[in-house]
Order: sequence, then C-alpha cells, then structure tokens
Amino acid sequence: MIRKTRLFTPGPTPLLPAAQFAMAAADMHHRTPEFRALFQKVLAQLKVFAGTKNDVLLLSCSGTGAMEASVSNLTSPGDRVLVLTAGKFGERWTALAKAFGCEADVVSAPYGETFDLDEVKKALKPEHRVVYMQATETSTAVRHDVEAIAKIVTATDALLVVDGITGLGTTHLDVDGWGIDVLIGGSQKAVMIPPGLAYLSVSERAWAAMEKSKNPRYYFDLRKERKNAAKGESAYTPAVALIAGLGAALDYIAGQAGGDLEKGRIALIDNAQVNAEATRAGLVALGFTLFAPTAPAAAATAVAVPEGMDSGAVVKALKAKFALVTANGQGEMQGKIFRVAHLGFFDYLDTVAFLGAMEHIAKDTLGLPVEYGQGVAAAQKVYAKAVNSAQ
Repeated sequence: MIRKTRLFTPGPTPLLPAAQFAMAAADMHHRTPEFRALFQKVLAQLKVFAGTKNDVLLLSCSGTGAMEASVSNLTSPGDRVLVLTAGKFGERWTALAKAFGCEADVVSAPYGETFDLDEVKKALKPEHRVVYMQATETSTAVRHDVEAIAKIVTATDALLVVDGITGLGTTHLDVDGWGIDVLIGGSQKAVMIPPGLAYLSVSERAWAAMEKSKNPRYYFDLRKERKNAAKGESAYTPAVALIAGLGAALDYIAGQAGGDLEKGRIALIDNAQVNAEATRAGLVALGFTLFAPTAPAAAATAVAVPEGMDSGAVVKALKAKFALVTANGQGEMQGKIFRVAHLGFFDYLDTVAFLGAMEHIAKDTLGLPVEYGQGVAAAQKVYAKAVNSAQ
C-alpha cells in the first residue's frame, strides 16, 4: 500500500505549498528595494495577524529566541518577575529569567490543568516587574485564560508577556484591548512555514521599560530591530526565504476570507477550534481519555493512554502503519500522553483521516472494543453542527 506522510505534530506543522514556492523563488539580497518592500509588507501583515496596533518585530530565530529577548530587554539583574507555569514551556520562562539574573516567583498548576486565578492574584506583588505566561501550553495541550490573567496584571504596574507561539492562529486574543505588552509567535506553527522565524508585538509600555533595563543584549536588542524595521530592514542578515514564505502564508490566510487578513485570521482560529473539538469527540468515542478536559487547547489535543500502556507505542504504530506523525509527551509526561495538532494547514478531512487511523490502532493494535467508524461518526456530528451554526 502507498503511504503518504502526514505531519500531525504541534510544530513543525505541515507546510503551505504556496509558501514553499515563494521560498524556492526568494533569491533576493536583503539590502535591496525589493526585499525592503517585502519586509515592510510582512511586518504590516503581522500586525493584523497578531491583532494589534503595536509594533511587530521579526527575528531570525526560533520562538525561544523571542522568549529570551522578552526577558533580556525588559529586566535587570535582581528584578523580581512572576512566572505562570503548567508545563515544559512554562518552565522555560523560569529558566530564562534565572539565566538573566532575575528572581523568579512561580505560580504553578499541575500538568493538564490551568491556573487558579485567586492564586495568581495572591502571588502578584507590586515589586514584580514582568509576568510571563503561555497562551496555550503546547506540552500538555492546555489553554490558559489570558484575558482573565490580563485583567489581574493590568491592575498593577507589571508588564504582561505572553508566549503565543501555538496560541496565535488557534485562540482569539485581543492584544491591545486586554493590555498584552509582548505577544510572541513562531513560524513553524499556525503560519505554516518551516522553523526559523519568531515575531513579537511590543507595547509602548514595554518600549519604555527597555530604556531602564540593564541586562546585556546584542543580537536580540529589540530597540535596534525597531530602528531598522522602520527602514524596511533587519539589524542583521534575515532569513530571506522564510520571510518570503511567511508573506505567501499570510496572503493565503487573507485569501480564505476574500482578501481580508483579519477575517482570515478569525477563520483560521475557528478552523482549528472545530477540528480540535471534532478530534476530542472522536477520541472519547473510541474510549480514550483527554489529558486536559477542563481547559483544552485548539492548537493540539493531548490524549492519555490506558493504564499500563506506553503512549510511545501509539506514536510508533501510527507512523509504522500510516506514516502519520504525532508527538509523544514531553518530560515527565513522556510515555503517558500523545499529542495531535490542529493548527495551521489542517482541515476537516485531515481530522477524519487521523481518526480513521486511530480506529485501526485502537482496534487492531491496542485491542480496544471499538467499531470502525465510531470515532469518525462522532467527529462528523461536531463538524455538521459547526457548519449549520455558521450558516
């Protein structure tokens, strides 16, 4: 049987063909009028995609580079910051803060859960300079209530920095209305291109804070990037091909809504949310347990395997039988959960394909008492309801 590789990991995600073509044709020098025009266009598009009037910067690095920049540019050694963590990427904030000499206070939630808002209120002190959090915790497929936490933080002088690397394009976020000072995104997620670019929106409050920050920065000096971006350039050699691909991806998203990028972003988010809900319904119908049932993300779904089973067996079986690539759990969750993505270039038929494969794995490999079509039927009901509601 012919097997077509299908990538269902929460980053990197499947590549948009139009972006691949744009990257292949991107043989321009970065100090030319042609590139400056492209760069300025993409920066303007990113503001719409992020949903902000703030400056948006584009960095040639992974999302972690933008996370580091939001620590080094906003803090000084000895500053107290508050980290909200419920997984491996929340823990990364703590490590970054400590690397730059900050005293990191932590509010944590168990893996698979989100934060208690009362605990956040109690933990946030006047001396905290910045609050760091995720919009969605990719390692556990949990969505955090950014709006509620923003209300708590904006009542103080602290800045709010949100890792939206898997949240952008899967979750409705009101950057300016909620008062998010820095929102971070990554290229290998909902915008459907390879890893290598990170982007971040920066508020005026954050720019002001940078003038007081005393932590060292060179490559990730956001003030330098802002100055160069105003001229249509980056401070250092940019990832030209990736930027061309990003422009094509943002054009595609706009094209899904008649050329309106803002409506296209909303459609992209709605698409992820419907596919996530359909996937959850299908997996539950097959007898699997959702790992984050009370606060599920639309970027990805985390699934707990039956007691005594290794989730790696499911990941390996899907790849061996169907060339379908999912992700195991990370850290202490490795072997306990597997994760399947919905962000970016996924549609409803991809969801049906995944659940069809899962029916075979559940019945033929795991020996679970399921019937073929059981999971797919549950997903079809979710999709039909969503389509009817939209009409």
